[in-house]
Amino acid sequence: MNGRNIYKLAQKLWPYNRSLAGEENRKTLKILRKVNPKLKIIEFKSGQKVYDWQVPDEWNVKDAWIKNKLGKKIIDFKKNNLHLVNYSIPIKKKIQTKELKKKIYSLKNKPNAVPYVTSYYEKNWGFCMSFNDLKKLKEKNYFVNINSKFKKGSMSVGEIIIPGKSSKQILISTYICHPSMANNELSGPCLSIYLSKWIMKKKRKYTYRFVFLPETIGSITYIKKNFRTLKKNVISGLNITCVGDHKNYSFLPSRKGNSILDKIIIEVFRKNKIKFKKYDWKSRGSDERQYCWPNTDLSVSSLMRSKYHEYPEYHSSLDNLKNLVTSKGLGTSFNIYKKVIKLLENKDFPISTTFCEPMLSKLNLYPKIGNNNKINKLKIKSKIILNILSYCDGSNSVEEISSKCDLSVNKCKKILNFLVKKKLVKII
Repeated sequence: MNGRNIYKLAQKLWPYNRSLAGEENRKTLKILRKVNPKLKIIEFKSGQKVYDWQVPDEWNVKDAWIKNKLGKKIIDFKKNNLHLVNYSIPIKKKIQTKELKKKIYSLKNKPNAVPYVTSYYEKNWGFCMSFNDLKKLKEKNYFVNINSKFKKGSMSVGEIIIPGKSSKQILISTYICHPSMANNELSGPCLSIYLSKWIMKKKRKYTYRFVFLPETIGSITYIKKNFRTLKKNVISGLNITCVGDHKNYSFLPSRKGNSILDKIIIEVFRKNKIKFKKYDWKSRGSDERQYCWPNTDLSVSSLMRSKYHEYPEYHSSLDNLKNLVTSKGLGTSFNIYKKVIKLLENKDFPISTTFCEPMLSKLNLYPKIGNNNKINKLKIKSKIILNILSYCDGSNSVEEISSKCDLSVNKCKKILNFLVKKKLVKII
């Protein structure tokens, strides 16, 4: 399990025309399942209503091109699937150049790049080409053909659940809805599937839930289907995307910014003296949007290399396995994720079992005669205990609680062990 293996998997998955739903997504999940046979493929029927959204029809493409009058293809979907606007409707006709140019997308500021464009929820069609190639369209007419098909099928989602000693779960999510792009797409699922395989070989305190799904509609649908289970069990999570280049790290914390994994990621960076750029919640852009939405609130963060929207190759043909993503980048990202999981597994997060303060006098931990003028050891001890308990909300580690309470870690652990025995605290 190293960067070279992850990179080879990305090469294998590169040609597939992934989207929201269709055969190419299914094929992608089947290839990921060869790496980890525990991956289960779940299907959600087209047309199914999920909150304010709807599961889309499948979209499959056989071919798409633009030809000149000599029959030469000036755009060929089979050579680069980014040439076709994602979810384009079928069309076959002769078209004037003036009209055709209205259906072609390019990037003037990146004249050699083919942009990635979608029309998921609006029936439309179009092509993408480099700005330099667009300038070469001089003929009066061209012939366009899009051999695509929509059908009432299903949207495919991959899931791996790796049981631990605790039923409390760490959610790890990545997406499989982009066609041939390396950092913004393939780095995430390729690293995630190898991370799941690595975790399976380790002793685990926590249960790990991996999901591989189409961005936005996939996470919304998965949340809808599993809401009660997720709310009951997930204590923190990671959205894995943009982990393939070898530039500095980027970190987008969860909405509240103080989740278990938010803190652990910062600790890993600092302990290993790794440079990183921290973004705030307003800079979000991937599935953390759904997992951290107020009524969902699953505390999911994103640990990336070059963050989506922020690097020049983003959403274009420049985001490829030759130009941007490397074995080294994938390998070092993989190692950082392993460090995060190792540190997580080595920490305890106490949580109080009571509503409001417990009655410590029942345990002979608080004076039974109230006298504010008299200071004694029991009062001092009870104050320390109540301070510790007040931070036992499941998001603070033992080390954090000891720091907040101005205690040594050993003394804090000793008191917490006592509180566990008295069933005032449990460890998650």
